[in-house]
Amino acid sequence: MSTGDTPSTPVIRFLSVDFDCPDPAELARFYRDALDLPVLFSSDDFVLLGRADAPGLGFVRQTDYRPPTWPDPAQQKQAHIELGVEDLDAAQDRMLALGAVAAPFQPRPDVWRVLLDPAGHPFCLSTHGV
Repeated sequence: MSTGDTPSTPVIRFLSVDFDCPDPAELARFYRDALDLPVLFSSDDFVLLGRADAPGLGFVRQTDYRPPTWPDPAQQKQAHIELGVEDLDAAQDRMLALGAVAAPFQPRPDVWRVLLDPAGHPFCLSTHGV
């Protein structure tokens, strides 16, 4: 670089939110089917879902994975996704059919539902912002 030149700013883009889990392929299948996202990359230890030029969801194998105990803070959440929906009941039924389970504690079931994905990660279905 010559005198007077300024270094260029590197291009950094948001690639994904990644979830720790015991089986990346299994958890990726759940979110692929729920959100209709294609697989962009897959290996034994990592799966990335998304669309070209947009952030995606990643799933990373952890051999000593322990699911969150939400709302008990004994084992903290490793990630959290809020999904906007128009019909809470229909969306919850769809997610349950795909393998989610309803969390026993529901703080505001009239505006959002807390579900647990197949690896135990809490996520919400919400009518806020829809």
